[in-house]
Amino acid sequence: MPQYVLTLSCPDRPGIVNAVTGRLLEHGGNILDSQQYNDLATDRFFLRTVFTAASATGPLQASFRELSRGFGMELSLRDRSHPRRVMLLASKFDHCLADLLYRWRIGELPMQITAVVSNHPRETFRHLAFDGIDFHHLPVTHENKPAQEAALWSLIEATQTEMVVLARYMQVLSDAMAARLAGRCINIHHSFLPGFKGARPYHQAHERGVKLIGATAHFVTADLDEGPIIEQDTQRVGHHDTPEDMIRIGRDIERRVLAQALRYWLDDRILLNGHRTVVFAV
Repeated sequence: MPQYVLTLSCPDRPGIVNAVTGRLLEHGGNILDSQQYNDLATDRFFLRTVFTAASATGPLQASFRELSRGFGMELSLRDRSHPRRVMLLASKFDHCLADLLYRWRIGELPMQITAVVSNHPRETFRHLAFDGIDFHHLPVTHENKPAQEAALWSLIEATQTEMVVLARYMQVLSDAMAARLAGRCINIHHSFLPGFKGARPYHQAHERGVKLIGATAHFVTADLDEGPIIEQDTQRVGHHDTPEDMIRIGRDIERRVLAQALRYWLDDRILLNGHRTVVFAV
């Protein structure tokens, strides 16, 4: 039978799980996996449930809409067989882009790539195989940035893109663009946030003599490198490591952190909780 994933968040109160499972039972659903979290600090409840059913449209969908109104829920219901639509943005550094394309090609990241967009020309990525994926060159200068962001937004809408991934896209989005993409744009920052924000974080880390460097995948907001954090990882370095060594080591961390964050989103495992996230990891 088809598999569906239900995610929701709402003010915490007794009876939420009973109400959800009761509706599934009433409409012939069978739960395969379920995770929940009660945030005592914000008094909010979060749930992710995977279930099978003959159909999640029609009566079951209407039943969940009624339930969401009664509990004040932010609720999503998705057919897992439909790949999610993702746009990849990159600049000159292409290691994250190459990694995501490889993982997509071997089936590790089940998604439909709507386009690859870069502020550098296609020749920059001549060693990468795009396998029929549309490539768009949108060079950005201070003067043309508003026009290029408008073109990018038109492309996002035309391709029905659900998520934009900044795979080392070295352009800061405007406040207006960040607001339009709220909850729909993941960035990889080459630092273990909240430390060493902004430009040249590996050089900042070297100057401070840190013993751990890392990378952070987070949602994009108007506040630079301040968005809700999804995934992080670190690796130990020593006094002998130069900034160039840290950049080399960091490339591996960035690749795996971004891929993991995207994998979580593709499987509906991330729920926003104000300035934080709830991640239902496997």
